[in-house]
Amino acid sequence: MATLRSVKIGETVTVKKLNGEGAVKRRIMDMGITKGTEVYVRKVAPLGDPIEVTVRGYELSLRKQDAEMVEI
Repeated sequence: MATLRSVKIGETVTVKKLNGEGAVKRRIMDMGITKGTEVYVRKVAPLGDPIEVTVRGYELSLRKQDAEMVEI
């Protein structure tokens, strides 16, 4: 199972599934990351956290912990 955390800089992927429960899953969905959405990985911080992505035309920073819940 590949997750958003494992995607390299410059790649575009499609979300297949969101893992997680309750408020955490709802927060990720509220940010625009839902099943079928294309996500482009723009940058990764020097220590790997956070990850900057482009979703639905805007930039978003995600913690590694949250990116691990997004299955691609």
